Amino acid sequence: MSLPPLGEGARGPARGRMRAEYIDFTRNRAATYSLPSSAACGRQLLPKEEAFVQGDEKMIDKNRLATKCSTWNITLTPTQLDLLDKYAELLVSYNEKVNLTAITSPEGIEDRHFADSLLFAAQPEVQGKMVDVGTGAGFPGIVAKIYKPDLQLTLMEPTGKRVDFLKYVCAELGLTGVEFAKERAEEAARKIWREQFDIASARAVAALPVLSEYCLPLVKVGGRFIAMKGPEADAEAKAAANALKKLGGRYEETRQFTLPDGSARGLVFCKKISQTPTVYPRNGGKIAKKPL
Repeated sequence: MSLPPLGEGARGPARGRMRAEYIDFTRNRAATYSLPSSAACGRQLLPKEEAFVQGDEKMIDKNRLATKCSTWNITLTPTQLDLLDKYAELLVSYNEKVNLTAITSPEGIEDRHFADSLLFAAQPEVQGKMVDVGTGAGFPGIVAKIYKPDLQLTLMEPTGKRVDFLKYVCAELGLTGVEFAKERAEEAARKIWREQFDIASARAVAALPVLSEYCLPLVKVGGRFIAMKGPEADAEAKAAANALKKLGGRYEETRQFTLPDGSARGLVFCKKISQTPTVYPRNGGKIAKKPL
């Protein structure tokens, strides 16, 4: 499966002009522009223009990302950095036709998508069989798979167009050992995925009592649900104590970090200590209207 070049119609680029994609920082998005060829305009292309035409320009600053991650003792190999760079390129290109993310600037992707996901992936508990619930464009799941190739990853996402993107990206990046579940978590937990995973992750904005009912039924006894929350992570963890108990879980700890852009990230660790009662999860409407 491959995407046609951005901005190029069925007949290809106009005669005497070349198509070049680059990141327009003034618009915070990827854009495709027509550049006159040297033959058409009687001048040589500038080095920067040649780089874009030849496809040499990189999407992210790999050295910058590696330096930021090194502050957390996260070491990225050249191969991993290349995969992340390609992932960013595919994300921005595909985002032109399917709404995947509002963050499309190179440094925004580095900080809010990649560094954030790598911070999660670097936790020693992240191993074995993992499900990323409501993964969207693949965060943190795909980044975790790049960082820890031995992970057995299930990307769970109810939106078909996003699942198509996830399949496309994993194929383009050559990632294996990835399952794609076009499912709502509360429905998946009543099917073959119930209590099958060592780790469940969620980066959603829903409150922790709600996320717990979506995620804990998917986790096997002895496994963990790790929620990626903001500065109110500790307060949310306290508010979720009753929900965790009913679902067979127990709050362990919150690990606080500061992302490269200065925003706060709290990783809330919840351990599965007993089987989830069969009455949970409830349907999505009840979960949202009356959290545990």
